[in-house]
Amino acid sequence: MKLHELRPADGSTKNPKRKGRGSASGQGKTGGRGSNGQNSRSGGGTRPGFEGGQMPLYRRIPKRGFTNIFKKHWAVVNIEDLNMFENETVITPELLIETGLIKKVLDGVKVLGDGNLEKKVTIQAHKFSKSAVGKIESAGGKAEVI
Repeated sequence: MKLHELRPADGSTKNPKRKGRGSASGQGKTGGRGSNGQNSRSGGGTRPGFEGGQMPLYRRIPKRGFTNIFKKHWAVVNIEDLNMFENETVITPELLIETGLIKKVLDGVKVLGDGNLEKKVTIQAHKFSKSAVGKIESAGGKAEVI
């Protein structure tokens, strides 16, 4: 079997209704919309969520909380993940992206202290947790805030 020989299984597809193509088609004249009314007109119908003038569900339900538009989204890296680098390496956000530890820098890179660090490395990031700084310095490395 070749790519151009692929076909859907028998009975799995139907031809679309060809509306407004004459009375013999069974969908001629009004095109399956009926005679009169809002939905027979072009541009007719109501918006999603409209309940005929009744107070719609999305307005009846109580709202809670809010979204803080000033929230910072950090790209997080754990100390344990940095053991893949060699000793004396300067780890920058660009290097973290290259190695795939983070996808984007977002609002900055934050290093957290989960796990243990066995390598002596210099880490340049925007933020560090206290435990991360302690573990980096105890391994003989440096934590530099960008």
